[in-house]
Amino acid sequence: MQKREPSSESRAVKLRDIAEAAGVTIATASRSLNDSYGVNPSTRERVLGVAARLGYRPNRLAQGLVTGRSQTLGLIISDIRNPFFAEVARGVEDAAYAAACDVVLCNSDLNPQKQNHYIRSLLGKRVDGIIMNSVATLGDAEQEYLVQSGVPVVLLNRGSGRSRFSTVSAENERGGALAAEHFLKKGHRRFAHFSGPRHHGNLGLRAKGFLQTVREHDPATPVTVLHGGHTLAGGYAMALKLFRDKQHAITAIFAANDAVAFGMMKAAIECGVRIPKDVSLIGFDDVEFAAIAHPPLTTIHQSKYEIGQAAVNVLLRLAKGQDKSPENRVLGVKLIERDSVRDLN
Repeated sequence: MQKREPSSESRAVKLRDIAEAAGVTIATASRSLNDSYGVNPSTRERVLGVAARLGYRPNRLAQGLVTGRSQTLGLIISDIRNPFFAEVARGVEDAAYAAACDVVLCNSDLNPQKQNHYIRSLLGKRVDGIIMNSVATLGDAEQEYLVQSGVPVVLLNRGSGRSRFSTVSAENERGGALAAEHFLKKGHRRFAHFSGPRHHGNLGLRAKGFLQTVREHDPATPVTVLHGGHTLAGGYAMALKLFRDKQHAITAIFAANDAVAFGMMKAAIECGVRIPKDVSLIGFDDVEFAAIAHPPLTTIHQSKYEIGQAAVNVLLRLAKGQDKSPENRVLGVKLIERDSVRDLN
């Protein structure tokens, strides 16, 4: 007697229905649908055909209760408007998709309270791990809370203090040094650096590399350092302050990231400051817009997409493996020379 197939319109199709319709055990049906070992290819093909015909959709929640994993990762970024994070998110999503995981994207909007809200929300959703660009240094209590949750965390920025979590970042200090070396090679000797908030891990390392390289060349070389938001608005505000204070002796500005550099460009247009004739500019990130800015922006390239991919790979290792020890991956940087730096030699 031919087995009667259940109607997918009347009720949700279950794994038991697939097994009965395909004439196999529930275990074999499960292994076939999950592409596990030990299943004859013809059997797997038959099971997949039945599942497609019946419109079977696996219950991820039920699977998670069995496996202890939700196949979901959380990604907390600090500013969704910054094109840098768009490339990072692409890398995260592509790597997660390849690992059959979903990604929940959260934007902290540079707000520590909002960041903490999302951390607790993601933990409540039982995500398998969290990738986070922290907007503030995680205190001891916050670190302990995350450690006790048992959910692995990968940070996209490196703090100055001791961290209990894995990190993936670029050679930020080296990038700052490359910017200084390029300016010095082009004959510049009076600098400004537009940084972000004080005590920001990645941006602090960029400033350190820049200032150290300038001072190693000549300890008497003046560098004006301004702190502000590491956004287009922040760069705009810092540039207005610099230009309105009539500090025209400065010939070169190193911006903490490309968003800050674009803000400086906006202020320069309004103040009648010409780039690079009046002042030269180097950014950091090498986002797509850097190549089409006017003038095209010389900047430090970091591998944004690869940072996202690496963060997922580290997270999945921590989620699956027995070794829970933190891992710190650092990706290389290079200077991309365009037209925003004038040669004074």
